[in-house]
Amino acid sequence: MNQHLHPDGVIVHFLTDGACVSCREFGSGHINSTYQVRTDRDKVYILQCINRYVFTDPKAVMENVSAVTEYLRGRVSDPSETLHFVPADTGNYYFVDEAGEYWRCYEFADGICLEAPETDRDFYESAIAFGRFQEMLRDFPADTLHETIPLFHNTINRYRLFKESLARNAAGRADEVKPEIDFIMAREDEAGTICRLLESGELPLRVTHNDTKLNNVLLDQKTRKAMCVLDLDTVMPGSSLYDYGDSIRFGAATAPEDEPDTAKMGINLDLFRVYTAGYLTACHSLTEAETQLLPLGAKIITLELAVRFLTDYLDGDRYFKTAYPEHNLVRTRAQLKLVADMEAHWDEMQKIVAEEAAKH
Repeated sequence: MNQHLHPDGVIVHFLTDGACVSCREFGSGHINSTYQVRTDRDKVYILQCINRYVFTDPKAVMENVSAVTEYLRGRVSDPSETLHFVPADTGNYYFVDEAGEYWRCYEFADGICLEAPETDRDFYESAIAFGRFQEMLRDFPADTLHETIPLFHNTINRYRLFKESLARNAAGRADEVKPEIDFIMAREDEAGTICRLLESGELPLRVTHNDTKLNNVLLDQKTRKAMCVLDLDTVMPGSSLYDYGDSIRFGAATAPEDEPDTAKMGINLDLFRVYTAGYLTACHSLTEAETQLLPLGAKIITLELAVRFLTDYLDGDRYFKTAYPEHNLVRTRAQLKLVADMEAHWDEMQKIVAEEAAKH
């Protein structure tokens, strides 16, 4: 624990129900410092210190988070469907300590988070959670949110950065990855489709979560039904296709994102249908264009990540943590194989989306 962090002295600045009687480190997250607090009224809270290295503007992060959760509280049918942040004695949903560290506190929700689905139903419930999140925020003015990670899913900019890295060839690796470069460059125009449609207004600007993995969904311990979406630090304006696409990229792939044997990597169409069915069941406000472009969202978000991995490989592995020298290249090849497999099953993916959309 960092020496300047004093959670016992911080929690008193939040308007909790009762006084703190215990405060202990909690969870296995790698980004923020997290503590579980229990009060003398047997209320349980989560206290977090926001990592300022990862989130360089924590005030903007918390303004986004508080705006979205306040909005959701007025629209949920069950309080457990959203996180409940506790205000500080400053009137904000965060407290800044003497060291300039930003803290936040929210009510502890008792449930389970999974790193991987144990059944298809778990994956379906994650789709329900993210679809419901999107649906409840359909009228939220997304353009009022801060872009806390500028140009995060701007694939046109990602390609610009990629071409700059290619020209620099800082790590001297460009010659060994020509097939990967050719594959990526052949899809440059298509990769910018969502950006252009957002710019033209043909796709609506929405509130997006931007980290739609299963472990960011809280499931009820008994029923295994989705309770709420967690980790709202990356909430920003964007397209629903980004969130849907990332869920498919991560959850409907037949292998991990860094699988060295690309023969094992592909799209699991059964899981693609499972997630699509859940998402469309929960999110009724998608436009016709958004619905038709769901498969493209999955393809573009997968291609975008491949571009990011290869950019980092060309730069000498400066951004992503790697376990061995070729790790980013292995990741690139796995993602490109997933893109290729989506292309091979494109008609089937479109057919599945059309069939599931027709049910709603």
